[in-house]
Amino acid sequence: MSAVSGALVLGRRRRAGMPGRRVGGRLAWRAFRDARVRTISFGCLFAVVAYIQPVSYRRAYPSLLDRISFARSFGANKAIRLFYGEPHQLLTVGGYTAWRAGGTLAIFAAVWGLLAAVKALRAEEDAGRIELVLATGVSRRGVYLSALAAAGAGIFILWAVSFAGFLAAALPVGGSAYLALAITSVASVFVGVGALASQIAPTRRGAVELAAGFLALSFVLRVIADTVSGAGGLRWATPLGWAEELRPFASPRPLLLLLPLVVSAVLLELSMRISSRRDVGAGLLPARDSAAPRLSLLSSATAQALRSELGSLGVWLASVGAFAFIVGVIAKSINAAAIPAGLRSELAKLGSASIITPKGYLSFTFLFFVLAVSLFFCAQIGAAHSEEASGRAQTILALGVRRRQWLLGRLAIATGGAATISVTAGLLAWAGAACAGARVSLPAMVGAGANCLPAALLFLGVGALCYAVLPRAGASIAYGLVSIAFLWQLFASLLDVPRWMLDLSPFRHIGLVPAQSFQAGSAAVMIAIGLVAALAAARTFERRDLISP
Repeated sequence: MSAVSGALVLGRRRRAGMPGRRVGGRLAWRAFRDARVRTISFGCLFAVVAYIQPVSYRRAYPSLLDRISFARSFGANKAIRLFYGEPHQLLTVGGYTAWRAGGTLAIFAAVWGLLAAVKALRAEEDAGRIELVLATGVSRRGVYLSALAAAGAGIFILWAVSFAGFLAAALPVGGSAYLALAITSVASVFVGVGALASQIAPTRRGAVELAAGFLALSFVLRVIADTVSGAGGLRWATPLGWAEELRPFASPRPLLLLLPLVVSAVLLELSMRISSRRDVGAGLLPARDSAAPRLSLLSSATAQALRSELGSLGVWLASVGAFAFIVGVIAKSINAAAIPAGLRSELAKLGSASIITPKGYLSFTFLFFVLAVSLFFCAQIGAAHSEEASGRAQTILALGVRRRQWLLGRLAIATGGAATISVTAGLLAWAGAACAGARVSLPAMVGAGANCLPAALLFLGVGALCYAVLPRAGASIAYGLVSIAFLWQLFASLLDVPRWMLDLSPFRHIGLVPAQSFQAGSAAVMIAIGLVAALAAARTFERRDLISP
């Protein structure tokens, strides 16, 4: 009898030990697979940027004299440092690449990190899958570490593709590895930020908005540090500034890698402790169901969707508006006399030769606001998926609301929000320019804001169609299409590729208002494509099955 009891106890111990050894690995693999579309999209983006930057620099500035002229004209220009940060060693290919690729990809690494953490933690909890996993005997710590393992694998992939891109562009091995590490160190910090936000906020959307707000603050601090005299110390207050201070290809400071490493460890440890103590499905902040009742905007399914998006819209308005005001303030720092003729010809390839004036600079920077509005649309596609995945959409549709009405209503809300963001960007850019004494017309800047919509509406329609066909991957595909199209427009023209290849990007067909005329024909075509895609999305959405919560 004792032998039988001993065998049963041993069997139970073995079964209890299996989750720690095998189930944890399976959970990590599943989390990694769930994020594969996002990781592949960002990986392609990182590889392309890592390769294009050094190659385009060699072609644009082949001689030392060309590079000296570039460094003198743009290296200290606040209007350029706004986007890429403080440059070091611009006379070398590596120094230029660290400035341009590092400044751009560090921001994308931060976005990837916060999205990866929130998806693996809070989104899984919202869907109820964490409860099922815990019911099998896996500990909260095991679930948490599995999510971190998946995020760590994603960070390694981003490092590897960046490293490969730099190597393919004939940069030194050691410097390439260090630059890729500097970029992805930002991702590790924002994985910690996303993990902590997932413990604080009671919903996935709340966690994303909280983490995105921290990213916006980090970017603003970095901009102030790089553009305001005497404010350089603010770089130490933001992970984006730490990546700059690592200085790849220019007096590297590898010991500073300890700073993002330590901060990441602290954030992850703190979030794990909170996770082990709070209830499943809850957050440190109270959920809406425990707040005071609000009965506004409950008259229809579309009004309810607007109600749910007001917080997100407020975050986007504040972030884009603050950036637009800063752009306007520093627009006057452009000095036409300091830009050599060779550089002007390169700017002409980008369709932005008039960047040498405040009006032209503002026109060029509004390409970035087109990007912001397009990403806002991608976020709205993600919100529609969240409504469906959580089961809330099923409840609304079961009460008699037609599927077509539900989806088109959400797209209409997204369009209204994008129009508000675009006009706000134009108004605040004008206000910043006026404060700095730059003469820019208010109607012209409002027109520049409205000019953000045609290309963005194309991405909204295509993103909605991707969501209707592939609901789980639709938002990630939309993010990838927007990012690749933007970077292709920004950098491919420097590689002397055929024009038809350049024209593949919708950003190529945007008139830089107000410095250039509004491209009515191109805008009409992009809006028409977006409308047709949106209608096709509504029709496809009516016919497919809803995904399960």
